[in-house]
Amino acid sequence: MPRSNLSRSPLSRRRFLAGVSGVGLTGLLGASAWNAMAATLVEFPFVNGRRDLVTNFPQKGAMLLQRTRPPLLETPFEVFDHGVFTPNDRFYVRWHLANIPTEVDPATFRLNIRGHVGQPIQLTLNELVRDFKPFEIAAVNQCSGNSRGFFSPRVPGGEWANGAMGNALWTGVRLKDVLDRAGVKAGALQVRFNGLDTGVVPQTPDFMKSLDIDHARDGEVMIAYAMNGALLPLLNGFPLRLVVPGWYATYWVKMLNDIEVLDKPDDNFWTTKAYLIPETPFANIVPGQKDVKMVPINRMLPRSFFTNVQDGAVLKVGQTTIVRGIAFGGDTGLAKVLFSADSGDSWQEARLGSDHGKYSFRQWEVSLRLASPGSRKLMIKAVNSAGSAQPDHANWNGAGFMRNMIESVSVQAA
Repeated sequence: MPRSNLSRSPLSRRRFLAGVSGVGLTGLLGASAWNAMAATLVEFPFVNGRRDLVTNFPQKGAMLLQRTRPPLLETPFEVFDHGVFTPNDRFYVRWHLANIPTEVDPATFRLNIRGHVGQPIQLTLNELVRDFKPFEIAAVNQCSGNSRGFFSPRVPGGEWANGAMGNALWTGVRLKDVLDRAGVKAGALQVRFNGLDTGVVPQTPDFMKSLDIDHARDGEVMIAYAMNGALLPLLNGFPLRLVVPGWYATYWVKMLNDIEVLDKPDDNFWTTKAYLIPETPFANIVPGQKDVKMVPINRMLPRSFFTNVQDGAVLKVGQTTIVRGIAFGGDTGLAKVLFSADSGDSWQEARLGSDHGKYSFRQWEVSLRLASPGSRKLMIKAVNSAGSAQPDHANWNGAGFMRNMIESVSVQAA
């Protein structure tokens, strides 16, 4: 199988601090970013699926442009065939509010921890790196609306294909350790997170997200200052972002600068009104269905994808082809990946590549030899360690969240 594209060497504290000091404070999001020019056009197989492949967003390589401001940039899917860790310069981008700082001064930046705590504190980047035990975890960051473009009937929102996701080795500190430094008081219920981005008009609700106190202190939720052994790109949240392994990316607040411990349930817009899903299996309802209980989106579902074979590919009869892809278990580990070469009539287990942890992408592959000419429908299905498997049919909800149906490609044997 292809080797991982990431050295597991941790980012040293000295190297991090040296990197921060040399970031450069101006021009990271210059005006040219908002006027990105297309080099290539890509056509996805859904309505209004034409996308520009652009190359002039700061710290980014070739990305599929969904929107310029706030920026929505999708990872071209061929990137995922190169390894389980998504390169920082190809990692997808999704912001909610349009006013994103174009510079952040590491020397003056502070992370505030306040609210229902024994002692409100402010931490510098130096203090986070030097005073706390470093923590690393490999985890998939996936937009709640990844694959929304394939929903039928269509729904509003960013019309992503399958590239609104990425996997990284995140380096930082445990949120629990930072909260313990401030001293969480008895009666705390939730922890709310805020970043440096703001809306264009004052009436825009500030983008904030919350986690229950026990989740926030589970030892896996972390504050990341690096990804894949390097500083966070500005568009991916420099200097700090929350990492919530196994949960959708709406909780992974970027440019994190404020942590507030609450002694009552969070009632802000982005918790009570936005990012709600039907409380049904796979968040699935029938279009037009009413009186459905809605809850905040939360845990990810298992998914798997082909990465080296596309629709319409021609495979030689009698020749063995290595078919490969990536999969992940969602909120828990990946147990197995099942492959079918006959439209789902029969299944076989795929070979799995290196295990980088239960929240990471994992590569899979099968050896396929087609004995006779004709069309074939190849299918792939992930099953996680909790027994949850991808469903045969697409789910649907009005927000276009949590698509995870079995993926398929049609090929020709010739």
